[in-house]
Amino acid sequence: MSHYNAPLDNIYFLLFDTLKANRLTECEGFEDATEELLKAVIEEAAKLAEQVLLPVNAQGDREGCTYNPESHSVTTPSGFKDAYKHYIQGGWSGLSASPEFGGQGLPHLLKMIVDEMVCSTNLSFGMYPGLSHGAIDCLTKHGNDHLQKAYLPKLITGEWTGTMCLTEPQCGTDLGLINTKATPDNDVYKITGTKIWITGGENDLVDNIVHLVLAKLPDAPEGSRGISLFLVPKILENGERNTVFCGGLEHKMGINGSATCVMNFEDATGWLIGEPNQGLKCMFTMMNAARIMVGIQGLGLAETAYQVSRGFAKERLQSRSLDGAAQPNQKADPIIVHPDVRRMLLRQKAIIEGSRAIAYWTGLHLDYSHSHPESSQRERSDDIVQLMTPIVKSFLTDEGFASCDQALQSMGGAGFTQDWPVEQLLRDGRISRIYEGTNGIQALDLVGRKLTMHNGRLAQVYLSEMKSLLEGIANKQHLATANRFIEVLQETLGGLVIRSAKDPIEAAAIATPLLRMFALTTLAVLWAKMANQTESSSTTSRFRETFLSGKRKTADHFYRLFYPEMIALAEDVKAGKESLMTFSQEEF
Repeated sequence: MSHYNAPLDNIYFLLFDTLKANRLTECEGFEDATEELLKAVIEEAAKLAEQVLLPVNAQGDREGCTYNPESHSVTTPSGFKDAYKHYIQGGWSGLSASPEFGGQGLPHLLKMIVDEMVCSTNLSFGMYPGLSHGAIDCLTKHGNDHLQKAYLPKLITGEWTGTMCLTEPQCGTDLGLINTKATPDNDVYKITGTKIWITGGENDLVDNIVHLVLAKLPDAPEGSRGISLFLVPKILENGERNTVFCGGLEHKMGINGSATCVMNFEDATGWLIGEPNQGLKCMFTMMNAARIMVGIQGLGLAETAYQVSRGFAKERLQSRSLDGAAQPNQKADPIIVHPDVRRMLLRQKAIIEGSRAIAYWTGLHLDYSHSHPESSQRERSDDIVQLMTPIVKSFLTDEGFASCDQALQSMGGAGFTQDWPVEQLLRDGRISRIYEGTNGIQALDLVGRKLTMHNGRLAQVYLSEMKSLLEGIANKQHLATANRFIEVLQETLGGLVIRSAKDPIEAAAIATPLLRMFALTTLAVLWAKMANQTESSSTTSRFRETFLSGKRKTADHFYRLFYPEMIALAEDVKAGKESLMTFSQEEF
């Protein structure tokens, strides 16, 4: 059954009316990114998602990937190879990549919109090209001329895919503990070690897979300061098979159509990326791109879950409305008349539309940071992207999973069955809160790194941007409430960075609620912005009144739901570490 339609009205309202993304044409490199062009690309992406990716999603979940231990090969689910051919023939793999190596050079924001639709309809499929995008970013920024010319063109076309090989059996977050070794051998290196949980480490979609591998040189310093990054292809440039093999597949809770591999490197030939012992710095280029992508995964899954549960609620007849029959000619009323069902649906609606605004606003600044001719704007946007990356990753995946859970709950027993897609969305989405750095790690990154960078400049820039977004808001109640979110955040931040710098346990204890405060503040400001835009004459001529009035009412609902939580989060941060750290291990 078809259960997803690309939310084009919401995308266009946000993109061209609220965020004014058509101003990207003023930026160096994006002169051709007109509203007409962006719409044309988005509508073609919607067709790809709805007509090509969605039909093979459920079968991919039930069939999964198959591993052949004799050939060390992996077969993807039925339909994935054909879908991937459609994907690369459409040029989707190189959408935002550099034209110098065959990319289309379109805005990163446009790629985020396409990624949302791909994740909404087939998250497992989206994992294969998704990691390739990070490899493209890493090589574009850190690769030498030889590696760029040899590997970027086919990664950008999608003829080859890329991976990110970090985790080992004995280490995940603490990458300083890796054991994989890189031994110099003339002008190359021999890589030996085992990596686990490698997305797309082996697959039958492409002929060659480009692994980006963290390893240590013989004379490397201890810990993370001694990590280097290497490019290790499955097939060498002379056509020979490199000695890197899949040792098996992980058996997972979800994303079954995505091959999550154990990868064994046995004196495999590799090339150094960047400088020796600077691998983590290089890899962060890839990781940051992946973290924003994972946030989009949470948004995409939540959108589909909402569409399914909303449609179900309008059709499923159960009981009568408590104030009299809503449909007297039927034996019962649709469950959307019941307040508790509406409570779940409206929470989803407020979070999803707000989360999309957070993601796209961050994407807009990502493009400004790459392309804006004015260096001051570039630096300002780069600060915003750095601050928002852990927030986008954490908040959108936390709330994406929560929205899938609310969707399933609102559907009752039907939601728990495979007759409906929500149970798969829930399983698929659970990993998004874990990989590319757990959401707790993202919170530590925000508090421990981002808030202390450049003497606290990132937070100052963020708060300045929030206030500037509220300029011209006509609704006094929305303006006052959004400003109150900002004030509560500012009050909470006052003295917090200094206090946390003196006591790292204190910083770790308050990191997660503080990250959520940043997210809710951003939502509060963007909801005021969206609601205000519904009154614009240019906007009202584009959209039907029910769409616009729904936006205004959803803004009201968001403030009612989440302002009390903002106050509670501030109290949680104020409490600090005390109630967490007073327990001895034996008292757990």
